[in-house]
Amino acid sequence: MTVHEQVEIELKFDVDAGQPIPDLTTLPGVATTTGPIVEQLDATYFDTENLDLADHAVTLRRRTGGHDEGWHLKRPGTERGRTERQVPLDAAGDDAHAVPAELIEPVRVHLRSRSVSPVAAIGTRRQITEARDSEGTLLAVLCADLVTARSLLPGGTGQVWSEWEFELVADFDDDAAVELLESAEALLRAAGARTASSGSKLARAIGSTPGHRENRRLPAKPTALELVVTELARHRDQLVAWDPAVRADADDAVHQMRVATRRLRSVLKAFPGVLDGPEPERLGEEFKELAAILGVARDAEVQAERYRDLLEDENPSAALESALVEAQNQRYHRGRKAAVAAMTSDRYFRLLDAIDALLVDPTPGENAQVPARAALRDAVRSSRKSVLKAQKKLSRYDEGTPEWTEQLHVVRKKAKRLRYVAEAGATLRGSLHSDEARTAKRIQAALGDANDASISREVLAVAAGSIGVDPTDAFVLGRLDAREQAEHDRALKRYSDVAGDL
Repeated sequence: MTVHEQVEIELKFDVDAGQPIPDLTTLPGVATTTGPIVEQLDATYFDTENLDLADHAVTLRRRTGGHDEGWHLKRPGTERGRTERQVPLDAAGDDAHAVPAELIEPVRVHLRSRSVSPVAAIGTRRQITEARDSEGTLLAVLCADLVTARSLLPGGTGQVWSEWEFELVADFDDDAAVELLESAEALLRAAGARTASSGSKLARAIGSTPGHRENRRLPAKPTALELVVTELARHRDQLVAWDPAVRADADDAVHQMRVATRRLRSVLKAFPGVLDGPEPERLGEEFKELAAILGVARDAEVQAERYRDLLEDENPSAALESALVEAQNQRYHRGRKAAVAAMTSDRYFRLLDAIDALLVDPTPGENAQVPARAALRDAVRSSRKSVLKAQKKLSRYDEGTPEWTEQLHVVRKKAKRLRYVAEAGATLRGSLHSDEARTAKRIQAALGDANDASISREVLAVAAGSIGVDPTDAFVLGRLDAREQAEHDRALKRYSDVAGDL
């Protein structure tokens, strides 16, 4: 299957029908133009009954005609533009309504268990003018489109309009791209272009969407409920953003999605009485379970990277390197596969639906109208006391005992919760809890490093017993173990230095 993915960087404008295009050779770097090249494009756009894709600024279409006919999926991408994925027309067989799996998987987090069907039919008569540099390299294209659109939704109507799209084609660096786009915008506006009334042809064809992704801005004096809902929405959006990256095995994706789930759970747990009913606790437990599932792959990822770094200056045998690095890589891939399976389950989709429903219609608790700053102060104070209590209990155990080691984990987890709660004030202007957040983060990091070193020593011991260790590898394992012990001790020293700062 041929899958092509690129970042689409373009400007879009409304224009009067038949508006002549300006001379593009006045733009920086443009020496010649070719065209117009005329294409007739016919596209069917797909979405769920609730327009879940459009609600997340995603378009999914099957287009015939033109140089790039096929199935297209466009998603919000980098700051520079949208990400477009393309597969051939026959990717899912002859059925024109059978969407290829390669385009469903990246938006499964939006579709969940819901099916898609046609929501709009759009025909475009396109005239393409190509802008080239002095060596003939294609830099950009200006598409003058006459659009005929018909909404297939209940009560939908037809529309006709004209627009211009100026799209970069060459691989520009950021400064060159900005310069060309700014110059093009000025030139096209001077020639009669107007700000586009919609961000995409589909948006104009079908109109407004349900919109449960509206930007939430806290008022000047927010309530506890407004703060909690804003924070939950922020972390929900992060989880949704990283979901496709986990499915695609993108770098650091499992880690970032796991952090989002933990932050969601922390907010649900840290503000008692702000949300009413059993739902916050139930969702918190669901997010805890999801974080644990993601944690299998994440822990293996950390260990694999750790052993790659440790072995960089050593000369291990292939067997030892496999027992350390490759074994963790395999564990990571098994863990990520299990995570993706969980993320394709009805249970996961119900969790996403439930957090969406809570954000749209939260049930206020008895503390919902408490001022946000007061609620945050109380939440930080409670989390801080929890850390101090855990530290006090730690001091009762002898260092190195199983009880002491277990209590270190408790301190680390409670410090992490304090950090997340204190950082929840970032959306409040002039938050007073940044010091607690920084200290908690330092405690969490130090104890996390100590824990990673301890786990690594256990893995090293298992590796020593699971392979026929030759004398050279025995020395390597001994050096690695000594380095991990030293790292463990340094991490505990860092914790000791900061533990009393809360």
